[in-house]
Amino acid sequence: MNLPEVRICAFCGRPIKPGTGKMYVKNDGTIYYFCSSKCQKNMLELRRDPRKLKWTKKYVKGGIKKTMSF
Repeated sequence: MNLPEVRICAFCGRPIKPGTGKMYVKNDGTIYYFCSSKCQKNMLELRRDPRKLKWTKKYVKGGIKKTMSF
């Protein structure tokens, strides 16, 4: 018996239940799995960084630190 594979959302990092979500394939062959249209629009259309949004699991508390090279 094959169990359905649980996938992770490419934007928010939450698990996607089998039979739900969307698979998006770019022209270069990169595959993205999205749990909702909210995640899909934020990544593809609005080009937002998931580390800056509190509702994602990829959120970094305290902000993203930029490294300064001297």
